[in-house]
Amino acid sequence: MTLKLYYASDDFHKTDDPIGILWMIKKTKITPALPIYSSSCISTRRQQIIQDGFEHKIYPEQNRPEPTISAHLQFHLRHEIIHFEFLARLFRNIDGHVIQDWIDSEPTGQYARRCAFLYEFFTDKLLTVPPSIGGNYVDVLDSTKLVTTSKERSEKDKRWRVNNNIAGNKYFAPMLVKTDLFQSASNLDISHMIHQLTDEFGEELLTRASVWITLGESKASFAIEGETSQVKRIERFADFMARNIGKSETPFSPETLADYQQALLGDSLLTHFGVRKSPVFIGESRMGYKQIVHYIAPPYRQVGNMLNGLNAFMHSTQGQSSIMRSAVIAFGLVYIHPLADGNGRLHRFLFNDILRRDGITTDPIIIPISKAIIDNSSSKKEYSEILETISNPLMQSLKASYYFSSDRTKYEDGVSSNLVIENSEEADPVWRFMDLTAHVHYLSKLVEHVIQHHMYSESTYLQQHDKAREAIKEFIEMPNDYADRIIRSFQKNKGQKSNKLVKEIPKLAEGDFYDRILEVLRGIFN
Repeated sequence: MTLKLYYASDDFHKTDDPIGILWMIKKTKITPALPIYSSSCISTRRQQIIQDGFEHKIYPEQNRPEPTISAHLQFHLRHEIIHFEFLARLFRNIDGHVIQDWIDSEPTGQYARRCAFLYEFFTDKLLTVPPSIGGNYVDVLDSTKLVTTSKERSEKDKRWRVNNNIAGNKYFAPMLVKTDLFQSASNLDISHMIHQLTDEFGEELLTRASVWITLGESKASFAIEGETSQVKRIERFADFMARNIGKSETPFSPETLADYQQALLGDSLLTHFGVRKSPVFIGESRMGYKQIVHYIAPPYRQVGNMLNGLNAFMHSTQGQSSIMRSAVIAFGLVYIHPLADGNGRLHRFLFNDILRRDGITTDPIIIPISKAIIDNSSSKKEYSEILETISNPLMQSLKASYYFSSDRTKYEDGVSSNLVIENSEEADPVWRFMDLTAHVHYLSKLVEHVIQHHMYSESTYLQQHDKAREAIKEFIEMPNDYADRIIRSFQKNKGQKSNKLVKEIPKLAEGDFYDRILEVLRGIFN
């Protein structure tokens, strides 16, 4: 499986005469950590350059905005793809009077009203609504450029006369840019692909394959965590998936998460079950070495509000692409990291949970995402790379804001930690408004690969296995478990005889039974 992620070359946005977001970056020295998908500049003729989903537009002189923040904000809202993280940083650093003066001078202007709403959304600071506010209700976001709420789920904001169609809440509202690649990934027809498998192998066989896939998915999930020897935990996770996929009405409530965590981990957790009340980081720690940090999760005091945002996203995007929803909700949870332990397994469980909720899969179909992730070194690398699209800019924002103290603090949830974050404000816009565009493409390609290769292979094997059983019984009538032992021996010994098996089943030593059986099995399994 080959993936192409969303990155522009270093010089893609470079220009001597920027307007819109690039002008504001140059003016304020506020640089976003996440990718800029849309930028603009002034030159002699109109032109559009597109590269891997990024666009750079060149405008003639007559399109130059006035040299003010409000003018370039209006240009950004009108012509470019709104950048959540940048606006959150900009609004936090500029004087609110910039927006207040703009809305006072244009109380019926749609861009002024949209900007006023966004200012309050990103900063939690209130502006004064002009008495003469007016104009038709307009959407806050352009749904042709960004993923928004499903149309019937947007909420009217009477203060600014806008339709709030932001999917999520002010604590968690991921940015998802509708590039051509994103749209293609979102349109993956999983149901059709599974129906093709059913047509080829039959519902009964595909159901049996799903049972084996569930156990294999559990083993693979623990392999990702480095716990493949934990047989009971693997079986427990398989049972958890079978019983819980698509079932809970409130998957992100503290109570449900605590139940999930206990079902996943049993009674082995050293801390309390439920939402964490302590800082957490993903990394490596070795005696005598400096701790290596790959990712720091949001402060625990923000977790509840962010989970509410994740839940709001799930409900407000109902009816839209299931692969998009699955990617956002599963990756969103793992970045929020609400539990002290078990986040990775819950993250991989959610891929299938959302597909089941949306009716894309039916019980007992499990799409073995985890198995595909650990399939080979390339797939492991791709999984790490997709996580790094958030972890790298996040850690860049936090590089001067955290350290490990010589003293450990015991937190309310029982966790003892020496991680100290002095200032998380710089990373806050990345946590709250993370760009998950590439994650949708990643999951789409992964699911397509899983169905076409892993699920097809498992179904093919079971079909061959059934044929092999029947073929063996044509020679010697025996119970299924005896036939299965012959098949396992055949595969283990690469089609050669096994003296051990002859001792277990002496009938094989009579005449040429064994040779004839092996010949038939070679034909079935190629």
